[in-house]
Amino acid sequence: MTPPSSPSPTATYRLQLQPDFPFAAAERAVPQLAALGVSHLHLSPVLEAVPGSTHGYDVVDHTAVRAELGGEGGLRALSATARAHGLGLVVDVVPNHMALPAPVSLNGPLWAVLRDGPSSPYARWFDIDWAAGQGGRLLLPVLGGRLGEEMRQLRVEDGVLRYHAHAFPLRPGTEGLPLPRLLEAQWYRLSWWRLARSELNYRRFFTISELIALRVEDPEVFAATHGTLLRLLREGVIDGLRIDHPDGLADPGGYLGRLHAATGGRWTVVEKVLGADERLPGSWACAGTTGYDALRHIDALFVCPQGAGRLFAHYRDFVTPLADEGGDWEETVRRAAYEVVTHDLAAEVERLVRTAVRIGERAPRPGDHAPWALRQAIRELLVRLPVYRPYAADPGRAGQDAAMLGEAAARARGTFRVPEEAGAVDLIHDLALGWRQGGGAPDAADRADFAARFAQTAAALRAKSVEDTAFYRYPVLLSACEVGGDPGTPALGPQAFHDFCARLQRDWPATGTVLSTHDTKRSADVRARIAVLSECPDRWRDALGQTADGAGGHLVAEGTVDPMVSWLAWQTVFGLGGPSAGGPVAAERVAPAVLKAVREAGLRTSWTEQNAEYEEAVAEFVRGGPCGPAADSLTALHDELAPFIRANVLGATLLHLTMPGVPDLYQGTEREYAALVDPDNRRPAVFRPELLVELDGGAAPRDLSAEKLRLTAAALRLRRAHPEWFDATAGYEPLDAEGPAAEHCVAFGRAGRVVTVATRLSLRLVETGGWWDTVLRLPSGGPWREALTGRVVDGGTAVGLTELLSQSPVALFTAG
Repeated sequence: MTPPSSPSPTATYRLQLQPDFPFAAAERAVPQLAALGVSHLHLSPVLEAVPGSTHGYDVVDHTAVRAELGGEGGLRALSATARAHGLGLVVDVVPNHMALPAPVSLNGPLWAVLRDGPSSPYARWFDIDWAAGQGGRLLLPVLGGRLGEEMRQLRVEDGVLRYHAHAFPLRPGTEGLPLPRLLEAQWYRLSWWRLARSELNYRRFFTISELIALRVEDPEVFAATHGTLLRLLREGVIDGLRIDHPDGLADPGGYLGRLHAATGGRWTVVEKVLGADERLPGSWACAGTTGYDALRHIDALFVCPQGAGRLFAHYRDFVTPLADEGGDWEETVRRAAYEVVTHDLAAEVERLVRTAVRIGERAPRPGDHAPWALRQAIRELLVRLPVYRPYAADPGRAGQDAAMLGEAAARARGTFRVPEEAGAVDLIHDLALGWRQGGGAPDAADRADFAARFAQTAAALRAKSVEDTAFYRYPVLLSACEVGGDPGTPALGPQAFHDFCARLQRDWPATGTVLSTHDTKRSADVRARIAVLSECPDRWRDALGQTADGAGGHLVAEGTVDPMVSWLAWQTVFGLGGPSAGGPVAAERVAPAVLKAVREAGLRTSWTEQNAEYEEAVAEFVRGGPCGPAADSLTALHDELAPFIRANVLGATLLHLTMPGVPDLYQGTEREYAALVDPDNRRPAVFRPELLVELDGGAAPRDLSAEKLRLTAAALRLRRAHPEWFDATAGYEPLDAEGPAAEHCVAFGRAGRVVTVATRLSLRLVETGGWWDTVLRLPSGGPWREALTGRVVDGGTAVGLTELLSQSPVALFTAG
């Protein structure tokens, strides 16, 4: 951990900026967000992006603040209004890539590279392999068909090569050539978009060819791409940074060190997704992660381990999946990884193969490794990594990464039919860890390149195979299929949560924590509803059985039933609140999410091989089934479970806002917020300031949304009024309940001045008779005043939880 040079935020509030919600709209929201109790606004990327972008991660110009949002003037006005209300600004930074837009002229540096080739001063900006077999040219997979079929759509006009909405520069001196020769003379090769997966010779963001990767490890590129944001930091317009996708960088630790020096140590968090037993490298110069690790530990508290197992049994009976198509989590992940590494990331693997071949040819004792053997070794090692990537350049991770890759290599060798040929695994293992030394400068450059590219490819593979494929093939409990989550182990107990919090307080006390983001597949409240199903799997089986037996209950496509999609769609609608939330759930929200799920799963349709007949059947099923009259059968179940949904929503909210770290609230989540995967969760923010005014005026909460708002405001205001109760000096003290229902209570103290109490697995608690004589002893000191009810309890008192939580499943006490 590197402590920030300026005070850390007490809480941040994420605003998803877009043309329909620009800086001016954010400025209008400042007074109510200040009243809510946050200390900083957290803005999505603010630099110039592709016109119309609803997210801003497709940057085209690092020198300018985005005009569609109001330009630098609009950002400065927002900053001034925020400061007048006591708020600062945290801004999202995109160091890994830029957009390859249409027209390319929107991206000036890339336009220069396409015009002037490797000699362009901007060529060092982009991660391009000019020697990759494209005749020294950059492959641009933008054509709708093969070049010969699209030739008639290409034309030279005003000194520019045009293709539909695309425009490309011409290499000087080639303007008058016949079209076929002109195309061959350029520094780029226009190609059919399908060639990208195998022929691409530039690094991209995951498998998105429209986002070309930057070489931000180059000091000149770093300075050019960060200059505007660093200036705004120095001038006091912004205060902190969120770093997008650090695992895409060649050397994340080196980048963060350079950034720390350039910012003077401002509060910075990184969007790093950690594996189950993985730790953030201690050498990284940042305050911590953006908080997906916290999301995992909070969510898992509200999943019943026994019920989750029984739910899986019902899922297996309903869906009857093959082991590697959703019947077994590990098998499903493994198959998805093989598919992605051999198909979607074929070009990235081939780059590694070419580099390994060059290194092997230069070795003092050549290994005579055939390219196919190196390719197999690379693939087999990559698919066996249990985390996003190794960090060869980080000495603090050397032992951990060596053990991880060593285990993967031992299993990878077994995939070779001839043991002697498995020696290719040893070479790849050593190169991935940066162990092979010796040789001249070209060899050293190739070894460094291989280690970096292997790690970057590993990160892309993990994201695409797990988050974007396996999660959609294993929909047993959708709340567990979340960024940073582990659907194979969806439940964790209080001790695991306490251990995690204690580690955060010790190692990363200013880290970010989240429950909902612009990237979560379901918002926290949707997941809280779905998690209750782990406490009543038989009720879910019965309810689903009733719907499946009725009209519209099952998806039937191409003459066959698809029960996996039925299971996923019905659970999705239940998570949104079901018909009891005020009429049928809107098909225009659910259908796109379900269609995205089946395309990501890639079993019967996909993004690149769309099955139109199947997709229409899916959409029709959603409209007539889960979003139609058949959904009425869920009403009784949802109403029965409402008290337990309430306990999950309020419990997760309070834990998030009072545990170690800096909580980040996604727009709208101070109230009940039900959203699905993007674009559903990126709709422009809608604010209701009058609701908080009513509550502050003494009105009783009229529903769960108001209860959540009141609780959120109380916790945030407490953090802002007393930051020392929650900062690096505050401490973290687990409080253990005593009695037969102790496992249903999660409680902890902060700084000896704050006590949080939450109920977990509340349905199971009721089914076993309630709290009985279970008690919680509040710490000495006090007296302790409950923030929402005003109730006072003496310090050191053992209070029965039946009494303590008689009005609410949560309690927030402060001393004095």
